[in-house]
Amino acid sequence: MAQGHVAPPLDEQISALIQDVLGSESLEQAFVGFIVYSPENEKLKEASRIEAIKFFFSTLPLEAYDSAIRIWVNQIYKQRNSKKIEILFDMLTLLVEQNLAPSKTICEALLQSDNLECKKVTFWCQTFRVIRKVIGGVDYKGCRDLLRVILDKSQEITLAGYSEFKKQADVLYDVVSYILDRNVCLLPSYFAVNEITKVMSDDKSWPTWKLGQLLSEFVQSFRPTAQMVTLTGRAQLLPIVGHSSSNGNVWKMSPMTLRFPLSGPLPYDRELYEPQTFVLRHVMEQPYSREMVCHILNLNKQTKQRCIVLEEQLIDLVVLAMERSENGNNAAVNHLLWQHLSSQLIFFVLFQFASFPHMVHSLYDKLKGRNLTKGRNHLMWVLLQFISGSIQKNPLSDFLPVLKLYDLLYPEKASLSIPDINQSSCIHNMAVTCLWMHLLKKAQSDQSKLLRPVPQALKGHMEYLRKEHLNSRNLPMTDYRIALLCNAYSTNTDMFTLPISLIMEKLTGSQQSTTLLPGKILASAPTKPLDMNFLDSLTVHTKMSLVHSIVTRVIRYASSKSSIGLAPALVETYSRLLVYNEIESLGIKGFISQVFPNVVKSCAWGILHTLLEMFSYRLHHIQPHYRIQLLTHLHTLSHIPQTNHSQLILCVENTALRLIMGLGSSEVQPQLSRLLSESKSSPLLTGDCEELNRALVLILARAMHVTGSQTLSSSWYKELLSAIMQHTPHGWSSHTLGCFPPVLSEFFHQNPITRDDKIVLQRNVEAEHRKWKSMQQMNDVEVLVNHFTVQQGTPLLFLCVLFRCLYEDGDISHNAYKVLDRLGPRSLSAHLRVFADFLVQEFANLPNPQVINRCAELVNDMIWKYNIIQLDKLVLALALRNLEGKEAYVCFFVIQLILKNNEFKMRVNDFVDNNSPEHWLQSNWHTKHIQFHMKYPEKYYYEGLKDSTAQQTHQYLPIYFGNVCLRFVPVFDIVIHRFLEVVTVVSSFLEVLLDNIGKLYKFHDRPITYLYNTLHYYEKKLQDKPQVKRKLVSTIIGAQRNVKPSNWALTEAYQTYLERSSDDLNWVPDQQYYIKLIKRLVDTMEGQGPFPHFDWRFNEFPNAPAHALHVTCIELMALPINSATIGNNLLSIILESTSEIPRDKIYLWMNAIGLVLTALPENYWRVLNDKILDTLKSNVLAEAAVPSTNFKPFQAFNFKSSQQVYGETYCSYVLALVHAVWYHASIGQLNIIPQFVKEHVKPVVCQEKQFIFLCHLVGPFLQRFNTERTKCLMELTIELYEMLANIDKHCQYLEHMDPIADLLYHIKYMFVGDSVKKDIEKIIERLRPALQVRLRYIAYQGKDEAKTPTDQ
Repeated sequence: MAQGHVAPPLDEQISALIQDVLGSESLEQAFVGFIVYSPENEKLKEASRIEAIKFFFSTLPLEAYDSAIRIWVNQIYKQRNSKKIEILFDMLTLLVEQNLAPSKTICEALLQSDNLECKKVTFWCQTFRVIRKVIGGVDYKGCRDLLRVILDKSQEITLAGYSEFKKQADVLYDVVSYILDRNVCLLPSYFAVNEITKVMSDDKSWPTWKLGQLLSEFVQSFRPTAQMVTLTGRAQLLPIVGHSSSNGNVWKMSPMTLRFPLSGPLPYDRELYEPQTFVLRHVMEQPYSREMVCHILNLNKQTKQRCIVLEEQLIDLVVLAMERSENGNNAAVNHLLWQHLSSQLIFFVLFQFASFPHMVHSLYDKLKGRNLTKGRNHLMWVLLQFISGSIQKNPLSDFLPVLKLYDLLYPEKASLSIPDINQSSCIHNMAVTCLWMHLLKKAQSDQSKLLRPVPQALKGHMEYLRKEHLNSRNLPMTDYRIALLCNAYSTNTDMFTLPISLIMEKLTGSQQSTTLLPGKILASAPTKPLDMNFLDSLTVHTKMSLVHSIVTRVIRYASSKSSIGLAPALVETYSRLLVYNEIESLGIKGFISQVFPNVVKSCAWGILHTLLEMFSYRLHHIQPHYRIQLLTHLHTLSHIPQTNHSQLILCVENTALRLIMGLGSSEVQPQLSRLLSESKSSPLLTGDCEELNRALVLILARAMHVTGSQTLSSSWYKELLSAIMQHTPHGWSSHTLGCFPPVLSEFFHQNPITRDDKIVLQRNVEAEHRKWKSMQQMNDVEVLVNHFTVQQGTPLLFLCVLFRCLYEDGDISHNAYKVLDRLGPRSLSAHLRVFADFLVQEFANLPNPQVINRCAELVNDMIWKYNIIQLDKLVLALALRNLEGKEAYVCFFVIQLILKNNEFKMRVNDFVDNNSPEHWLQSNWHTKHIQFHMKYPEKYYYEGLKDSTAQQTHQYLPIYFGNVCLRFVPVFDIVIHRFLEVVTVVSSFLEVLLDNIGKLYKFHDRPITYLYNTLHYYEKKLQDKPQVKRKLVSTIIGAQRNVKPSNWALTEAYQTYLERSSDDLNWVPDQQYYIKLIKRLVDTMEGQGPFPHFDWRFNEFPNAPAHALHVTCIELMALPINSATIGNNLLSIILESTSEIPRDKIYLWMNAIGLVLTALPENYWRVLNDKILDTLKSNVLAEAAVPSTNFKPFQAFNFKSSQQVYGETYCSYVLALVHAVWYHASIGQLNIIPQFVKEHVKPVVCQEKQFIFLCHLVGPFLQRFNTERTKCLMELTIELYEMLANIDKHCQYLEHMDPIADLLYHIKYMFVGDSVKKDIEKIIERLRPALQVRLRYIAYQGKDEAKTPTDQ
């Protein structure tokens, strides 16, 4: 082209070039009959074309290449001569061969042409012929993109038109089969299957049979990979609500489809694509499950979102309840189910997760034609619960669908009979009438009509209620008529005021009528609370109104500073109302966030004391965030000077101790770390009470041990411990640190605290005692009091001085009262800790038993005679002192002497023998409470030291529930734990204590949980102490013998063991024992357990499965045999005793064993690792594979398919059992898997079968590691590559390279990405060529992208 001339457009240049290339062809066509062809001429023409094209593209700017190729392709479609078309397509191939154009550009231009249609046979075939030739030069990501386009194009060739387009289909098939060829490996097969599953989804037509078969077979080739990452029996494994790992991510499902989340484009089993209604239904049927349901479905209370699948399950549960009612079996259990459904319905509809009108319509459709009428009254009661509370805030139209249900379930024309108003069933029988009355009232309020009259069947009920309302002032509370009136008229203010006021009058009485509380305090007279049957008979709306009235009265009382205490009936009834989840906002939430702050603001310390007693002794199943919130409230009280009140501080500290000790192991880390992150200044810790902060450390240690989180490196607990050390610096004895998780023990070793010199302490006490005696002689009381209270730097020795006075003089001067009064209870707590150390030193140096007994009597005199010290505070301080060796032994000895004292033993015996912990069933608690306090009055203000002529200057606070016995229960928990730390030395002391006051566990609010935590945490300490374990179990569970039936916790076999003589410990249960034990848990989870009926609202556990799991674990941990034997026997149930397990319930049994093993200490389930290693070393897996072998690992390891045809293997049983156990494990327990694989598994694995078995083991847990513990995932991935290199070196044949490679690509693209690239690329370089080809894109270098893969 001449310089200075403007270049023609690119399309014209391309046209000219094509004309030049095809010019000779046109001439030859004109003289086709006269031209003689020769090979030499053809080669010259070919060379001429090549030169022309090479010259053109070599002078073309790089940025114009794409456009030039597209123009070239468009020009091809303008040709009509097949020879010319073929030449032009060949020229495109030439461009690639001569490195004039990238393969990807050529392929994209061909495929993206608008002219490419399957009807144009020549063009279509030539296009895919060229692509087949050049696609080898496209990088793997480009191949993926091209495959996507090709698959889209394949949709044009339909099955119906296959015969017409067979040629086009064949050439397309050749290209796709080449791309998918695993030996060619143009791209990771994982990319290809991803594109196939996207393009060939269910909503698109499948391609022709030939290509369809190719794609289907290719997708199916990923079945082994899907199997390796699939949890065996996942759809059959069930959680337990309230158990430690039940809120983990493993149970999450899609709120739209109710499916488990599945990673990657793998062809999983069909059951995993189906809605998991079995799992969700199981969860929803369990009481207190609503939080877990929200967690599973990822429902947020702050975000209003309707969840249709949840709605459907609620409806199905209602239908199930109707069916059970129709069958008439176990009325008590059915009643609980209806009660639970009512709570679930209110919660999920209230937060708009379910639509009430839609639910009613769907329920009508499911009940229509089934004639289920026996449960109709229960159903109407459930609907009434919601409607009465929400009808005022929503349009009437939302509730009218209920009328369809009425027509279906109540076909009667005659009036329904009036039920017996003395039976609680009358509430359900008249629920439908009450419901109609609310609808009528709503219509009246909206000035609209129902468009239908009141049914004749209900007119009799309505007339009865109207007449009873007229006579309501004369109605007694002994039947259910007032409850009926409240339920019927709760939305009618004019009619509702009277019956609800009658209930309040019953609870509050009048100011003129009073009763006496301990401490000679007057309170309003009513003492009999509303019983639970009556409260259960009230609708939620009525309960909310009643709670509102009570709260209003309490706050008004607090602000008025009335000298008359709240009525015991009111307090007890308020406590009972707080157990109802349905009224949480006004109930426990209002208690914590409204009532408590208002009472503190009003300085109503008497009512505050009452609220704390309620929380300590009456409330159950309080959510952890509420308990933590109350704990922070309690710690803020120390900043209020008026709260420096002996009785109040005693109650506050005991309540705080209960809150701390009551934290569940799975609750500690989430709650405490949340509080620390939300506010650095949040008063989680106290600066006044070292014992409370020590208790928090103990609970932290227990939680880390039980949940396995001690294996996790985290900074949150260090932050917490540092804050504790700033508030109350302290250390721990070596025997306590020896029980701590290593990370906690290490912290306290790194932050030591200097211990006080005991010799200096004794010397100072003697000096202060001499000053006391000399000042007594001076008769200057003010100087004496100032010396021991005001003087700066005064040692905290006053209690020690008083003890010395008793020891030497036999009495204490009245002046001591003035000192103690001036010091105040907060300061005295610091004196008490010094006194505890002093006591240990004193007793350690006493010469003989007579003196020891005398000193013990003196200490008890300080408690019971002089009322200087409270028993629970002194024992707690002693139990938590940092003492070693002989001092620790003496400390425990002193504790034993104090607790053996007759004063305390009499109180314990009297209280336990004459009272029941089932307070919700009692109406006479107050009477017995007063009788006990009259017999054993409690003194808080050093009354034993006061001059008999002195006036009472301290005001006692009202006591409704508590006493020294109940206050001591959480202290006793700590005492037992401290004794167990040195159980070898003090086992006799412990036995004496359990014999003397162990019966107090009758009133423990969580006896099973405490026993479970004790046996779990001190498992290593107790492993060779079967007599101690048996004593603990017999004492704590035996304390309930007069309250609960014999089968409430332990099996008959274990009860027989308990009845043996104390030295008869030789019991080795046979395999049948373990089978029956697990069967009990399986039956319980199926709703058919042998346990007696409980009202779970007042039980320590939220449901029967949680109770069954914990008592099962307790029994196993308390067996007189080692943990490994027990663990092996549990595994043998599945591995050796399957003939005794119904085949259709095998997953439920594995599930139960998984739950039990993961709830036991590590030594019990560590035996599972031995089973894994034994399986890997077995001949089946460890022998070298040969091509002719019949062993097919993927078939052998598929438990589901093999079990269905009775072809399961030992390997598959081990695999399924491991999955069940690890599925229920906490992330802390799973955290040790990489270490186990590295140290124990890797040296064993040298065969391909072993490696595949290992991939089946860990594959299903990669997703969880990715979510919760990424570091473990990285470590595990590297170990897999190293083991692959090992088997590659040892195995001559590798039959399953493709599934292994697919799994490794799955791990890369779903989880680790390039994070381990540097670690694995060197490993891949050492593998055999065939494996290198398959894995080359895992450690792919960008500079190699243009290279053509070599066929292997």
